[in-house]
Amino acid sequence: MAEGFLRSFAGDRFVATSGGIESAGEIHPMAAEVMAEEGIDITTQRPKNVVEWFKEHFAYVITLADMAKERSPVFPFTPHLLHWSLEDPSLVEGSQEEKKRVFRYVRDEIKASVRQFVEETGTL
Repeated sequence: MAEGFLRSFAGDRFVATSGGIESAGEIHPMAAEVMAEEGIDITTQRPKNVVEWFKEHFAYVITLADMAKERSPVFPFTPHLLHWSLEDPSLVEGSQEEKKRVFRYVRDEIKASVRQFVEETGTL
Protein backbone atom coordinates (compact mmCIF):
# COMPACT_ATOMS: atom_id res chain seq x y z
CA MET A 1 0.00 0.00 0.00
CA ALA A 2 2.85 2.38 0.81
CA GLU A 3 4.37 1.83 -2.64
CA GLY A 4 1.00 2.62 -4.23
CA PHE A 5 0.61 5.85 -2.29
CA LEU A 6 4.19 6.95 -2.94
CA ARG A 7 3.76 6.35 -6.67
CA SER A 8 0.48 8.28 -6.55
CA PHE A 9 1.80 11.25 -4.55
CA ALA A 10 5.34 11.55 -5.94
CA GLY A 11 5.97 8.89 -8.57
CA ASP A 12 7.78 11.42 -10.71
CA ARG A 13 10.29 12.09 -7.90
CA PHE A 14 10.73 8.68 -6.30
CA VAL A 15 11.24 5.16 -7.52
CA ALA A 16 9.15 3.11 -5.12
CA THR A 17 9.38 -0.60 -4.55
CA SER A 18 8.10 -3.02 -1.92
CA GLY A 19 9.76 -5.83 -0.08
CA GLY A 20 9.04 -8.48 2.46
CA ILE A 21 11.08 -10.16 5.15
CA GLU A 22 9.68 -13.66 4.71
CA SER A 23 9.65 -14.01 0.94
CA ALA A 24 8.43 -12.43 -2.21
CA GLY A 25 4.75 -12.87 -2.72
CA GLU A 26 1.52 -11.61 -4.09
CA ILE A 27 -0.37 -8.52 -3.07
CA HIS A 28 -3.01 -9.41 -0.48
CA PRO A 29 -6.40 -9.25 -2.23
CA MET A 30 -7.90 -7.16 0.56
CA ALA A 31 -5.04 -4.64 0.29
CA ALA A 32 -5.78 -4.31 -3.42
CA GLU A 33 -9.48 -3.91 -2.66
CA VAL A 34 -9.09 -1.12 -0.09
CA MET A 35 -6.53 0.68 -2.27
CA ALA A 36 -8.98 0.55 -5.18
CA GLU A 37 -11.38 2.43 -2.91
CA GLU A 38 -8.78 5.22 -2.98
CA GLY A 39 -8.52 5.02 -6.77
CA ILE A 40 -5.10 3.34 -6.69
CA ASP A 41 -4.48 0.05 -8.48
CA ILE A 42 -1.75 -1.99 -6.80
CA THR A 43 -2.57 -5.29 -8.49
CA THR A 44 0.52 -5.14 -10.73
CA GLN A 45 2.92 -4.54 -7.83
CA ARG A 46 5.00 -7.52 -6.69
CA PRO A 47 6.89 -7.35 -3.40
CA LYS A 48 10.34 -8.88 -3.51
CA ASN A 49 12.37 -10.47 -0.77
CA VAL A 50 14.50 -7.72 0.79
CA VAL A 51 17.60 -9.90 0.50
CA GLU A 52 17.50 -9.18 -3.24
CA TRP A 53 18.22 -5.52 -2.50
CA PHE A 54 21.00 -5.89 0.05
CA LYS A 55 23.62 -4.22 -2.17
CA GLU A 56 21.31 -1.60 -3.68
CA HIS A 57 21.75 2.10 -3.01
CA PHE A 58 18.50 3.54 -1.66
CA ALA A 59 18.10 7.06 -0.33
CA TYR A 60 15.42 5.76 2.07
CA VAL A 61 14.35 2.39 3.43
CA ILE A 62 11.15 2.47 5.44
CA THR A 63 9.94 -0.48 7.48
CA LEU A 64 6.25 -0.52 8.29
CA ALA A 65 5.81 -3.12 11.02
CA ASP A 66 7.82 -3.84 14.16
CA MET A 67 8.60 -7.39 13.03
CA ALA A 68 9.99 -6.03 9.76
CA LYS A 69 12.22 -3.57 11.62
CA GLU A 70 13.53 -6.27 13.94
CA ARG A 71 14.26 -8.74 11.14
CA SER A 72 15.30 -6.35 8.37
CA PRO A 73 18.83 -6.73 7.05
CA VAL A 74 21.20 -3.81 7.29
CA PHE A 75 21.29 -1.66 4.17
CA PRO A 76 24.87 -0.34 4.30
CA PHE A 77 24.45 2.10 1.41
CA THR A 78 21.22 3.70 2.69
CA PRO A 79 21.61 6.98 4.60
CA HIS A 80 18.00 7.17 5.82
CA LEU A 81 16.47 4.18 7.61
CA LEU A 82 12.97 5.01 8.84
CA HIS A 83 10.38 2.97 10.73
CA TRP A 84 6.63 3.39 10.91
CA SER A 85 5.14 1.15 13.60
CA LEU A 86 1.98 -0.05 11.88
CA GLU A 87 -0.16 -3.10 12.43
CA ASP A 88 0.16 -5.87 9.84
CA PRO A 89 -3.45 -6.20 8.66
CA SER A 90 -2.80 -9.58 7.07
CA LEU A 91 -2.34 -11.06 10.55
CA VAL A 92 -5.72 -9.95 11.88
CA GLU A 93 -8.29 -12.64 12.57
CA GLY A 94 -12.03 -12.21 12.43
CA SER A 95 -14.82 -11.88 9.92
CA GLN A 96 -14.20 -10.53 6.43
CA GLU A 97 -15.73 -7.20 7.48
CA GLU A 98 -13.53 -7.00 10.60
CA LYS A 99 -10.44 -7.74 8.51
CA LYS A 100 -11.45 -5.15 5.92
CA ARG A 101 -11.95 -2.57 8.67
CA VAL A 102 -8.35 -3.14 9.82
CA PHE A 103 -7.04 -2.99 6.25
CA ARG A 104 -8.81 0.35 5.78
CA TYR A 105 -7.45 1.68 9.06
CA VAL A 106 -3.87 0.66 8.18
CA ARG A 107 -4.33 2.01 4.63
CA ASP A 108 -5.30 5.39 6.08
CA GLU A 109 -2.33 5.33 8.46
CA ILE A 110 0.01 4.52 5.57
CA LYS A 111 -1.54 7.26 3.43
CA ALA A 112 -0.95 9.86 6.16
CA SER A 113 2.60 8.62 6.76
CA VAL A 114 3.50 8.66 3.07
CA ARG A 115 2.00 12.13 2.64
CA GLN A 116 4.02 13.41 5.62
CA PHE A 117 7.18 11.74 4.30
CA VAL A 118 6.73 13.37 0.90
CA GLU A 119 6.07 16.77 2.51
CA GLU A 120 9.11 16.47 4.80
CA THR A 121 11.42 15.52 1.95
CA GLY A 122 10.20 18.61 0.09
CA THR A 123 8.73 16.80 -2.83
CA LEU A 124 4.98 17.36 -2.45
